[in-house]
Amino acid sequence: MTPQAATPATAASARNGGDSTPEARTGVSTRNLDDRTPETPAAASARNVGDRIEELRARFGADLTVVGHHYQADEVIAHCDLRGDSLELARRCAALETRHIMFCGVYFMAESAALLAGKNVRVHLPEPSAECSMALMSPAGLLREVMKKLTRNGRKVIPLAYVNSTLGVKAAAGELGGAVCTSANAATMLEWALREGDAVLFLPDKNLGFNTAAALGLAGQDLHTARIVRGAKDLDTTAADKARLILWPGFCSIHTRFNPRQMERLRAEHPGASIVVHPECIPAVAAAADAVGSTAFIIRNVNEAPDDTVLGIGTEINLVERLARQHAARLTVLPLVESACTHMAQTTEESLCTALEALGRAEDSGEESPYRVRIGHELQAHARAALERMLEHCA
Repeated sequence: MTPQAATPATAASARNGGDSTPEARTGVSTRNLDDRTPETPAAASARNVGDRIEELRARFGADLTVVGHHYQADEVIAHCDLRGDSLELARRCAALETRHIMFCGVYFMAESAALLAGKNVRVHLPEPSAECSMALMSPAGLLREVMKKLTRNGRKVIPLAYVNSTLGVKAAAGELGGAVCTSANAATMLEWALREGDAVLFLPDKNLGFNTAAALGLAGQDLHTARIVRGAKDLDTTAADKARLILWPGFCSIHTRFNPRQMERLRAEHPGASIVVHPECIPAVAAAADAVGSTAFIIRNVNEAPDDTVLGIGTEINLVERLARQHAARLTVLPLVESACTHMAQTTEESLCTALEALGRAEDSGEESPYRVRIGHELQAHARAALERMLEHCA
């Protein structure tokens, strides 16, 4: 079920803790308006919203940078100055010289941007209720309880938090000597964490953790998936004490929709097809794929594929369809199955326009925009340390 929109105030209270033309920015051609006769009211309304967004962007000029994650819909991406995956956007937001960042993505991404951005840069989220279900699977308080049990006998366990986590989790990881990782650098950061301690607690995505471990040659008793359905009291400390890598039992609802049957069907229908999937997929899918990698890896794989290749892609549908259109003249790009992120889809042209209008009014009145992302001062230092450890080792 698609999450309901929320006002900035209600969303905050419920939470703890390019190129100038659309064609150049997205690689997606648009039809001339003269071809639309007559233009429907819905199409006219969408065009008017898009025009208003561009007016507001022009008003702010260099004081505003709109950034968007690759999983955003084309109509949103068309208005973004920068687009990328989590790691790329974290790096670029940290270096931006602008007054405002409008982050088209989900909440944890905007939190990371606010944490890393310059002290005079304000980060805003067009849809404050756009969460990540996986991030909510690892409450910071439970992480601290689990870590207390894992280290009860003096064992040094390093928490490694996937960037798809709350600021509270990042802060806990940083305070406890750990770091953050993304799907693009998970292997590098897991190797670092294994060197730093006796064991690693990887959270919240068990599939990314398992697939990364498999690529590094970890298997068998080296791995243990924690059971914490009823909290830390469920933890099997005997098994955990033997493991070098303890996996938190979280998962991505988008990437767990892919399965080996879909891969078999695609290969039967398109002999010779190559299948590329995201490492948040279940291990059976990752093992059967021709290549496994981050969002940036998938994009690069498609860009570099030989002409006339058929590619099956296992990741969020907005990106897959965008790649299919961009390469339609030379490749066939197919989704294993249509799998959309309803949280990403909460950001629309309308919500982006509303947030920009609010920012304009705030600028005129000297007040704060209700869409600004604020992070608790008590979490900043430790969360920043966790993120900066990642950036330091993945420069």
